[in-house]
Amino acid sequence: MKVRNFIGAMAVAGLALAPQAALAQASSTAGSTTTAKVDDSALKSRIETRLKNSASLKGDDISVDVNNGVVTLTGTVHSEAQSMRARSLAKVTGVTNVENKLTVDSKTTRAMDKAGDKTDKAIDKSAAKTDKAIDKSASKADKAGEKSASTAQKAGHKTEKVLEKAGIKIENDDKTAKSGTTGTASKPATKKGKDDVIDVDANINDAWITTKVKSNFVNEDALKGSDINVDTNNHVVTLKGTVPSAAGRARAVALAKSTKGVTRVVDALTIAPAK
Repeated sequence: MKVRNFIGAMAVAGLALAPQAALAQASSTAGSTTTAKVDDSALKSRIETRLKNSASLKGDDISVDVNNGVVTLTGTVHSEAQSMRARSLAKVTGVTNVENKLTVDSKTTRAMDKAGDKTDKAIDKSAAKTDKAIDKSASKADKAGEKSASTAQKAGHKTEKVLEKAGIKIENDDKTAKSGTTGTASKPATKKGKDDVIDVDANINDAWITTKVKSNFVNEDALKGSDINVDTNNHVVTLKGTVPSAAGRARAVALAKSTKGVTRVVDALTIAPAK
């Protein structure tokens, strides 16, 4: 009876130990499967297939290289999101690390660069047109200045003739320069009777001429922004200072020459654009 009980106990113990042994063997088998090294070429093929089948990565140029479980991605994608997607697809079982060396070539960036090139060309073209317009305007201003100077000179000659008819003799500038003296007008007079002489310009003195010339410059469009100093000595007017243009310079000289009592105008003006 005791022997039978002993045999029964041993049988029960054997049944209890069998599942534990089976579990240990299964665990050992699973561990060996997990640690088994996956072939690099197999990993490469699997990753390339996943990338090729991805709808979001179609049209992208991606190269896959696997070395000891480390995946390196190179090539070009069109957005940062596609770069992250490719990296995610490369993380398959057996991969230890993914080095993402993809270059993002955005269509938007290319479009902006193209638009920038067009803008630069437009700016260059506009600048060229502006330069031509400025040159053309300057040429017209020079011609206008020359024309005004010519008109002023003619007006000066007419004034001299009028003065000569009134009995005022104007000395020649060239002769005056040679003699080193300042050109002056002889005493303005007209004949009354046979021998009587009356001074018709007694009230026209240097101060009056200076004031009159300055007043002629007021409200003159061509002289806006000018800074002109007027000095009169013995009916000879000297103009100093700045004018905004050649046309303004010619106009100032013409106005001074046309002032009553002026015998000569010394032009010492300089051209400087108004500030």
